[in-house]
Amino acid sequence: MALTSCQATASANTASEASATAAASAAASAGATTGTGTTATSTSASPKAAVASASSASPTLSGKTVVLDPGHNGGDESHTAQINQLVPMGFGKYKTCDTTGTNADDGYAEHQFNLQVATSVENLLEQRGIKVIMTRTNDTGVGPCVDVRAAIGNNAHADAAVSIHGDGFDASGHGFQIIQAAKSVGGTANDARSNTLSEAMHTTFLSESGLTPSTYIGTDGYEVRSDLAGLNLSTVPKVLVECGNMKNPGDVALMESPAGRDRIASAIADGIIAFLEQGSK
Repeated sequence: MALTSCQATASANTASEASATAAASAAASAGATTGTGTTATSTSASPKAAVASASSASPTLSGKTVVLDPGHNGGDESHTAQINQLVPMGFGKYKTCDTTGTNADDGYAEHQFNLQVATSVENLLEQRGIKVIMTRTNDTGVGPCVDVRAAIGNNAHADAAVSIHGDGFDASGHGFQIIQAAKSVGGTANDARSNTLSEAMHTTFLSESGLTPSTYIGTDGYEVRSDLAGLNLSTVPKVLVECGNMKNPGDVALMESPAGRDRIASAIADGIIAFLEQGSK
């Protein structure tokens, strides 16, 4: 398969409602941090022509800010009382602060996968001159809570925000999902931008990730949900990417492989770049 410039660079080198609590905003400003997938054969060998070299900054991307939100955290499982506290999820509803995430049958944890991929995406975007803010930078902490994750992107006035996850469905299902909110506190204009981001991400996942659209949920790799606080509370364009089903042998083989994670990271980075460049035209 021909590699995009982002893929080549990755292989060469191995994130509250508008009225979120003051504590959430303070934690977000301090850089507090927290994260949920599928595989099959690659559907295309063609690189995305719109994406330029990952190693050089682009005038259209300089000054852009992206928030990456690797889901869950390594310390969540041992701090259940903390992550089970209820926090705002938007529109007068509440849900738990965070969850532990899933894992592969061999024990490979989703929270670890999420951070590994997010770190690779961070590197690829920074090489293009994009400012990247991570909702967490290590895999030993707790949270942050889902409302704080949204607040981090909102407070940064991010041009785009992406939550990175792996799914944990029945082993028979495989594939990626690009999830957006049914509606966000950012309003209809923000929802439209999130939809554009989801379409850009879907395109690059099809051509680069080695994953097919999900066979077990959503429609052709797209899903709309109303129960995800990180999306509901966002005032900036945001999607959540389920990068494969960690219970499916084919998907998890890709997700556990450094080369496979590079492909997934490249698909995420190129999707973000395509979205940002489209908005600059």
